[in-house]
Amino acid sequence: MTKKIAVINDLSGFGKCSLTAAISAVAAMGVQPCPLPTAVLSAQTGYPSYYCDDYTDRMGNITEEWQKMGVRFDGIYTGFLSGEHQIRKVLDFLDIFCRDDTFLLVDPVMGDNGSRYPVFTSRMEAEMRALTERADIITPNLTELCLLTGNDCRLADAVRDEKEITRTAEEMARTLMGGKTKEAVVTGIRYTDGETGREMMGNLAVTETGASFAAFPFIGDSYSGTGDLFASIVAAGRARGDSLSEAMELAGSMIERAISDAVRDGVPRNDGVEYERYLWMLGEKNRPADA
Repeated sequence: MTKKIAVINDLSGFGKCSLTAAISAVAAMGVQPCPLPTAVLSAQTGYPSYYCDDYTDRMGNITEEWQKMGVRFDGIYTGFLSGEHQIRKVLDFLDIFCRDDTFLLVDPVMGDNGSRYPVFTSRMEAEMRALTERADIITPNLTELCLLTGNDCRLADAVRDEKEITRTAEEMARTLMGGKTKEAVVTGIRYTDGETGREMMGNLAVTETGASFAAFPFIGDSYSGTGDLFASIVAAGRARGDSLSEAMELAGSMIERAISDAVRDGVPRNDGVEYERYLWMLGEKNRPADA
């Protein structure tokens, strides 16, 4: 039977992010994505102008209908949430659908590049911490990890040594893993390679028994939707039985190719990366041997 993941995120018409990215990536990995929209936007919020239809008041209606259907999920995956009211809706959803055999992945979308997103208030940070405490897996970037642990977000720019930044990131991740959380992937760890002098971007997987780090050359820009793609691949990987390090390396490799193409083709960062041509990479485990 096909594994199912409830994906709680917004739907943006342009930007190749949120549910647009999640649905295609999760489905390509042989897992059924079941979207629960938090909002519908004409385009993601990085564009100069956009229309947003907030779905907070309708999230409960969808939840009630799914409850009537008696559906069960192998996993639940949350992305961007626009306020504490939506986080509370998600907590209510978890009370209904998060069973002992259901994993919860929280992508705590709070900020990037050393800064908190303007929409995030101190109250929202508290609610997000409550949500992450219920997670089995969290996928914060380095800025979000700092916010969740009460550290200075400027750490992302202040430290450029690989060993120091990965050690610090692992320590902060383990601080968050004191409760239910068993696994964390810290994304967007940028540093300078000591031997080559090349700028690198890495991801750190932390589990109860160890940690692994995978890095790729930093290509030169931050694109819409790459965090959503990464978290989606980790979530679907968990559903189909991949290890955390396998899912992390698969996500990093696929996204590196997509960013390289976007840079080569001069794609504006708000438009997102050209990941569609690499979806085949995600389905290899499900492909027949003679394909």
